[in-house]
Amino acid sequence: MTTRRLGVARALVGGVLVAGDVVIDGDRIAAIGLPTARGDRIAAPGLVDAQVNGFAGVDLMTAEEADIRTVSRALTRYGVTAWLPTLITAAAADTDRALKEFAKALAAGRTVDAARPLGVHLEGPYLSPQRLGTHPAAHRRDPDAEEMRRWLALGPVVAATVAPELPGAVDLIRELSDRGVRVFAGHSDATAEQAHAGFDAGAIGVTHLFNATSPFHHRQPGLPGAALARPDVALGLIVDGYHLADDTVRVVFAAAPGRAMLVTDATAAAGRPDGTYELAGVRLDVRDGAVRNPEGGLAGSALALDAAVRNACDLGIDPAAALSAASEIPARALDRADVGHLRVGGVADVVVLSDDLQVIDTFVAGHATPMA
Repeated sequence: MTTRRLGVARALVGGVLVAGDVVIDGDRIAAIGLPTARGDRIAAPGLVDAQVNGFAGVDLMTAEEADIRTVSRALTRYGVTAWLPTLITAAAADTDRALKEFAKALAAGRTVDAARPLGVHLEGPYLSPQRLGTHPAAHRRDPDAEEMRRWLALGPVVAATVAPELPGAVDLIRELSDRGVRVFAGHSDATAEQAHAGFDAGAIGVTHLFNATSPFHHRQPGLPGAALARPDVALGLIVDGYHLADDTVRVVFAAAPGRAMLVTDATAAAGRPDGTYELAGVRLDVRDGAVRNPEGGLAGSALALDAAVRNACDLGIDPAAALSAASEIPARALDRADVGHLRVGGVADVVVLSDDLQVIDTFVAGHATPMA
């Protein structure tokens, strides 16, 4: 087995940057906190992105098994070692096909040069008609428990976004939660009361807070207010400079410490230059890094998760909090103790960053991945 000292000055452990170097032995973390001569590097758990619709030119709704591997390899350049492929609202047959491809990709097992797909996030089709964003209205529908059960049997569904105010939504959230699926409330026009009902039934988070949700008002706090008020709810944030105002990001981190969860909502445009792309058949136009649909609305992002961390820090968020929001907190939200944490004896999924949070190296199970 190969032993490697990472040559870092600090490491993110339990939401805190602790002094000292990190040692990898084979595929495991062997030591944390050893003396080091360097003062310009940070070790963090491999980043965990809970919402990836596409990346590196690949739209996951139409991806085949080889395309999924392409995305997994590309993500490691940005410090990501685990991710949740996300499928937006589509015709049932298209969702069926995509789930079969992901079932094959996950059955093939983990490789040491690629981030690990943890399962599929179904972001729809059980969404509010008032809060669809770019999701195709023709394929939106109210919750259908039989349809969802069929999808659970067909592919590796581990998370779902559901609008809790829809008919049958609370019962579906309860059933999914009982089956171990992590449910996020999102694309929702819920009142605070309806949102609380969804959380009480088992929903554990919000898909991109404030985006495609009911608004926050001081007498009608809606889904955002209910989520912010509950200490048991993870709050997904797209910090790309377009989806949220700077002060909104600051308010969420201040109001909900340990619950803000950085996600990318990445599309095929992520990791690629401005241009034209697709999201489940919808044309996307990317200019200056903003991804828009033909009507001009935001339609996912061209964001990578390491950039989201830097963006948050540029707004004054503490680096430890920003790094935790991209690793430990999404891992906890997904109930995955095997990713998103640095601990002695744990799997050596690690990202090494410079003091200005640029990715230097990404290790998957102790193996350095290509950075170019």
